[in-house]
Amino acid sequence: MRPVSRSSVCLLGGTGFVGSRLAARLLRAGHAVTVLSRDPERHKALLVMPGLALERCDVYVEAALAERLRGHDVVINLVGILNERGFGGRGFRKAHTQLTETAVDAARSAGVHRFLQVSSLGAAEDAPSHYLRSKGAAERRLRERAGAMEWVIYRPSVIFGPGDSFLNRFAGLLAAVPWVLPLAMPDAKLQPVHVDDVVEALRRGVEGSVPSGTTLELGGPGVFTLREVVRFVASCTGRPHRILGLPRFASRLQALGMDFVPGRPFSSDNYRSLTVDSVCSDDGFARLGIRPRSMEGSAPAFLGARESNARFSRWRRRAARD
Repeated sequence: MRPVSRSSVCLLGGTGFVGSRLAARLLRAGHAVTVLSRDPERHKALLVMPGLALERCDVYVEAALAERLRGHDVVINLVGILNERGFGGRGFRKAHTQLTETAVDAARSAGVHRFLQVSSLGAAEDAPSHYLRSKGAAERRLRERAGAMEWVIYRPSVIFGPGDSFLNRFAGLLAAVPWVLPLAMPDAKLQPVHVDDVVEALRRGVEGSVPSGTTLELGGPGVFTLREVVRFVASCTGRPHRILGLPRFASRLQALGMDFVPGRPFSSDNYRSLTVDSVCSDDGFARLGIRPRSMEGSAPAFLGARESNARFSRWRRRAARD
């Protein structure tokens, strides 16, 4: 695909953490952006972005999706879940594998030129977790079914940034659990990547500067254990805690118990995913000429602000009571 000055881009999963920032970045770059959702009313806040189109579509229905994709140059599939409602992997296969197959077929039918797939580090069909297996199967579906349509696969490590569900989740746990935090899989290795660096890599894919058939592994400049990440969050938020690292058998028991907690803050599938280090074997950012920002240099700005805002809220409530 030759570099283009302006493309018509359709985002699947564009209402989420990465998708909303990507939409804003593409609009600033002069591209036309459409976000599809089964319930656009829930996401009307996105319409504050000038030029963004928010359209209703059940993305699991191929005919309906193909109709919405007609006239677009690029499709970006950002759809992903960290946990399913039930057990056994059916929810993961639907959200990751089945949807990717439907989206690729619909995009080909609609005459889309390029398909960008956001996968995950560690994705493989023989991986230990349903999450990673379904992501790996989705990659294979894309390669097999793309035909003449160009494609690029992005494999980020855990993504952080303002409003994320990674660092902010640990900040919430530290606020809720006094003094000692029992941490499952404390020695799992991660290479946290800033959301805006992933967004920039995707923008370059839209504009054709990433060759078709490329798989890019995206990680930040530092590798950390999960224990080190939580200690960092504790330092940023001013919440000194003792981190009690659990051995694997206790980590698995904790996950089994959390399987039945509303919202599943940690699950058996999350546990199995953490048995695979989320660390790059190839530097995708170097291949793109992007210098990724560090967690240590970026995260204090929003984690510290979060804690400051929390303190101000407590003071306001106390003042109102007095």
